[in-house]
Amino acid sequence: MNTNAIYLDYAAATPLNEGVFQAMQPYFSDQFFNPSATYLAAQAVRKDVAQARARIAHWLGSRPSEVVFTAGTTEANNLVIHGVMRQFPEANIVVSAIEHDSILEPAAQYNCRQVAVNKDGIVSLADLQKAIDDNTVLVSIMYANNEVGVIQPLPAISHTLAAIREDRQARGVSLPLYLHTDAAQAAGYLDVHVARLGVQFMTIGGGKIYGPKQSGALFVHAGVQLAPQVLGGGQERGMRSGTENVAGSIGLAQALDMVQKMRHEELARLQLLQKRFLDLLAEAIPQAVLNGSRQHRLANNVHITIPGQDNERLLMALDEAGVMCAAGSACSASSEEPSHVLRALGLSEAEAQASLRFTMGQGTTEAHIEKTVQVLAQIVS
Repeated sequence: MNTNAIYLDYAAATPLNEGVFQAMQPYFSDQFFNPSATYLAAQAVRKDVAQARARIAHWLGSRPSEVVFTAGTTEANNLVIHGVMRQFPEANIVVSAIEHDSILEPAAQYNCRQVAVNKDGIVSLADLQKAIDDNTVLVSIMYANNEVGVIQPLPAISHTLAAIREDRQARGVSLPLYLHTDAAQAAGYLDVHVARLGVQFMTIGGGKIYGPKQSGALFVHAGVQLAPQVLGGGQERGMRSGTENVAGSIGLAQALDMVQKMRHEELARLQLLQKRFLDLLAEAIPQAVLNGSRQHRLANNVHITIPGQDNERLLMALDEAGVMCAAGSACSASSEEPSHVLRALGLSEAEAQASLRFTMGQGTTEAHIEKTVQVLAQIVS
């Protein structure tokens, strides 16, 4: 990578933190043992995996036994949806219209209902209540959106579901009603305590929090059963078979530890950078429009539409000028279809294709922001 380049795509991928790399290193070499083996060296590695699970559970406010390691958030999201819905094939699932494709695509294989969001990108509690009926078993609402950074009111959503459960119970409806949240983007910046959020399932991943890619964890509330999707050796309490990714699990725990310990400090820093970014944009490109709620959004996210522009041309010109950013989700970057998230916010196809996402991170400075806006203004003019 060009050392002078400005990287503003932290929502797509974060660099591996040096401390995380060091924590993982022994498990690629000296401590390579399979944790399922019976000899002492392998049992020591098994203990290290258990310790990593406990460290993650600490931040989630859960029991270690409620943490299932996966190969990233996409697998964890699939495990929740298939794991619940295959047990209740006649039931339905409710999701928001702005979920990641790793929620929307598996959910579409079942009786799925989508809840709209308002122009700020926030789910309406009234619409959510209407979408849930006595046959709804699972609701999946992401904590913070990967494209526009909008934060959903999870505690309020949880209270809404609790009231529905009480009403069901009073009427003798026995079907459970679970709440899942994809917290892939949120885990670096927000509180992930599952009891405070009121969720039965939560997904986190290392690749968005300065940990290793293809490392993830799923919180599964005690007493909730999931139909496993990967069968074999019975690892992860039978919910996810396969030899453990020891280095990945250790790295994920170290990364979550690091971002959660410094999140208040980093949040304050990023809020100042975000304000500076938006103020500079208002001066240099007054026609630029911020997409999604300004108040309820991740501090690292600036997602804008510049009317009359073509985002592919802008991205190429920015890249040539040494600024790396995105037009939307990295997972759907090769698609020519306008973002389903932006369409859900009410943007036209032309507006969606004139939009850019800038996401900041630990390496972002005020100088980076100033240079980016300066370069963008020159390209636009």
